[in-house]
Amino acid sequence: MKNEDLRAQFQIMTRHFGFLNKSCCSAGGFDISLIQSHILYEIDHQHKASVQKVADVLGTDITTFSRQIQSLIKMNLVKKTPDPDDRRVYILSLTTEGTYVATSIDQQINAYLNEVFSHMNEFEQETVIRSIKLLNNAMTKSSVCCTPPLG
Repeated sequence: MKNEDLRAQFQIMTRHFGFLNKSCCSAGGFDISLIQSHILYEIDHQHKASVQKVADVLGTDITTFSRQIQSLIKMNLVKKTPDPDDRRVYILSLTTEGTYVATSIDQQINAYLNEVFSHMNEFEQETVIRSIKLLNNAMTKSSVCCTPPLG
């Protein structure tokens, strides 16, 4: 496959997933941006999710990340508390509303993916999942992973 064809396929997939939309999801009366949904997911799935740890996992600079956290705190979806073992570190956790919103987003995304996968047979589904895992693994090993292309 030529590079421009490959890029076109990723562009189409990005649009289909709605990655360019202003908000990715609505849940619990909140319009949640894509980055906010990623933050909620990471907080929900990490043990003792510190501000720095979540920002690092998402590859987000700490200033931008802090603004997003403040926004989620104002929405009463996230709590930020000092780590009792190291008062310089802040631990993020979901509020009850935050857990509801995160669960609702998970359900929406899973329903969407299940509907998409319903158009494939079992072999095709397994092939796509295996290919996504291979691609993620290769991206992890790449020296340019998670950074914009240099122009």
